[in-house]
Order: sequence, then structure tokens, then C-alpha cells
Amino acid sequence: QVQLVESGGGLVQPGGSLRLSCGASGFTLDYYTIGWFRQAPGKEREGVSCISDSESSTYYSDSVKGRFTISRDNAKNTVYLQMNSLKPEDTATYYCAAVSFGSCTYVSGNYYNAMDYRGKGTLVTVSS
Repeated sequence: QVQLVESGGGLVQPGGSLRLSCGASGFTLDYYTIGWFRQAPGKEREGVSCISDSESSTYYSDSVKGRFTISRDNAKNTVYLQMNSLKPEDTATYYCAAVSFGSCTYVSGNYYNAMDYRGKGTLVTVSS
């Protein structure tokens, strides 16, 4: 079964850190550009970070730049999103998505529905 599964979400205090994982089963992530999107209650989904298949490029939205770091471990078929200095406004459900032969413009342009595979999301709550 082909699927993406996110994990690592939870409740964290402002200023804290979390690391999200996006694991793939049924296919290899090597040739896919991977993006992280998030959707807060009552708001539209937005693309926050991306790493290209060759790791030659990454993307961060202005709202997370300098605080979030995306990385991939192809040997583990997993992509990570390290989130530091978390703020209450980072509270959202975070989704990972994969697109083959695509660039990070899929994420910066917020083309979530055009991605080949999409996970079900993991909830991140930043609150004291």
C-alpha cells in the first residue's frame, strides 16, 4: 500500500521544539520532492517547507524561515521537519506531500492537491 505517514506532532510550550517525520511505504522517496504544508483552524492550507529530490534546493515560507529546518534521509525513506522556537501561531495540522519530477514551486505556490501523494497529517499545538 502506497502511503505517507506523518508523526511527531503534539503539545509544546511556546519557544519549544518538535521534530516531525514523514515516512513513506510502498514507494521510495528518493525521486520525489517533499513538501510540508499546514492548516490552522479556520485558515487556508499553506506550504511551509520543501526539499527537492536531489536536495539541491529547499524552501521555507517567511513565517518559518530561520526557525524550521527540513532534511531527508533516503536510507530511512523519511523526511524530517525540525521546528524550533515554536510560536502559538504555528499551531496547525501539518501534512507532508510528495511529487515526482517536481520542484519546490509546488509548495511555495501552495499546489497541495497537485502533489502525487499526501499524508493524513499530524497535529501540532503550541500553547502554555
